[in-house]
Amino acid sequence: MPAYQFTAIDASGKQQKGVLEGDSARQIRQQLRDKALVPIMVHPVEQKDKQHAQGWWQKKITAYDLALFTRQLSVLVAAAIPLEEALRAVGKQNEKAHVQNLLMSVRSKVMEGHSLASALQQSGRLPDLYIATIAAGERSGHLDLILDQLADYTENRFAMQKKVQGAMIYPIILMLMSFAIVMGLMTYVVPDIVKTFDQSKGALPWITVVLMKASEFIRVAWPFLLVFSVLGFALLGRFLNTTAGHYAFDRMTLKLPLLGKLSRGINAARFASTLSILTQSGVPLVDALKIGAAVSNNWVIRDAVNVAAERVTEGGNLASQLERCGYFPPMMVQMIKSGEASGELDRMLERAATMQDREVTTLISTLLALLEPLMLVVMASIVLVIVIAVMLPIVNMNNMI
Repeated sequence: MPAYQFTAIDASGKQQKGVLEGDSARQIRQQLRDKALVPIMVHPVEQKDKQHAQGWWQKKITAYDLALFTRQLSVLVAAAIPLEEALRAVGKQNEKAHVQNLLMSVRSKVMEGHSLASALQQSGRLPDLYIATIAAGERSGHLDLILDQLADYTENRFAMQKKVQGAMIYPIILMLMSFAIVMGLMTYVVPDIVKTFDQSKGALPWITVVLMKASEFIRVAWPFLLVFSVLGFALLGRFLNTTAGHYAFDRMTLKLPLLGKLSRGINAARFASTLSILTQSGVPLVDALKIGAAVSNNWVIRDAVNVAAERVTEGGNLASQLERCGYFPPMMVQMIKSGEASGELDRMLERAATMQDREVTTLISTLLALLEPLMLVVMASIVLVIVIAVMLPIVNMNNMI
């Protein structure tokens, strides 16, 4: 039975939105009238999703949404509830309209005879890793176990994402406040203090002269600086969205001392986690490698993994191919080599994924812990320079007197 999204008005004049199932839009309107609602708009969920897919304003399925409804679906399927009923219950449980529409659309496809993976793929709004894992679970007949693994995976990804975002709040606020304080000093405070030195016949220290010139330049040119900064960031963002710009940025990132290590660690952890869950789900290794390459946000590493997948297809060894590209930690490569030799690649990949997640978490925590005092030192240094530039002429005048 297809699902329809509706917009209606109740007796008090308030607008209500939701999703109902029926054989036709006419039946949905009758259901709304039976509930004392005046229907305004009734659209099939699939049609609505297609309209959304054509617009840049389409709401995305966030990591939180994905983790939440995967866990709920896992619990219901494990309780032997039919898949279409589980999808319906999870859809009604979710309060977000776009997630509810997605699940109802998937349920309609499942009731038409499509597999769950096929229905999710037709929605075009979920990761390839997610769809491939569910397809493997349906083929093996262990969808409940696969959904449970997927729920753990998505929840761990969401927890890591929130931890990084939470840790970045304080440094970002500190950076913005530091910039605002320095700009305030240079624009309003410094000119009032150093203008008394303009009438001084003695030579001013060079640091005071530089500060005065910088303050005057900022006061006059700050609108132009603001416009040029916005244009510069816009052009840089446009360049990074191109293929050449994306590759250039990724190559530069990998060459930087700290950011390069962080990028390699994050992509190695993501690759190991993806490969682990896919191999445990019964996905062929070559297909798992291609999906693992696709989830990498660094295109240079993605291409290296694709090359490794082609060589594995030709009979090459996975560990040696990953070692050859040079973007994966030696410990992880050694564990994969041991797993291939012992025939327990899936178990070794799981251990490697856990190890890489811990290393990345530790590295991110260390970098964020160093960032806060570093920004305090930079801000204190700038303020110290301003104070020295202001105090030196006063000290010189006292010495002359």
